[in-house]
Amino acid sequence: MARILALDYGTKRTGIAVTDELQLIASGLTTVNTRELMIFLEKYFREENVEKMLVGEPKQKDDAPSESEVYIAEFLKEFNEKFPEMPVERVDERYTSKMAFQTMIDSGLKKKKRRDKALIDEISATIILQNYLYK
Repeated sequence: MARILALDYGTKRTGIAVTDELQLIASGLTTVNTRELMIFLEKYFREENVEKMLVGEPKQKDDAPSESEVYIAEFLKEFNEKFPEMPVERVDERYTSKMAFQTMIDSGLKKKKRRDKALIDEISATIILQNYLYK
């Protein structure tokens, strides 16, 4: 089997999570500057066996697409041109940032560390991946 990679795409930063090769465990991998995301993915795909990529789909409470969907659509167009063989699935990401923040509180992280938006993005990507694995 191969890994599944999940992205919590943002205009500034993108949180990234990945499974183990048996696709049993979802772990936060990193957060990268979104401008450097394609370079990161190209290197990661070269080094690791990745079966598919999940991208969070931000929706509003009424199921309407979030404002950030425009930027995600642009990214996906570029991604599909560069990596046409890599399957991409969208996963509802509503409330993942709130869940990530609550996870940080529950795990006892100090207030200063909870302000780290990069960590919130990475945890959000992990939650997206866990939701996909355990649905």
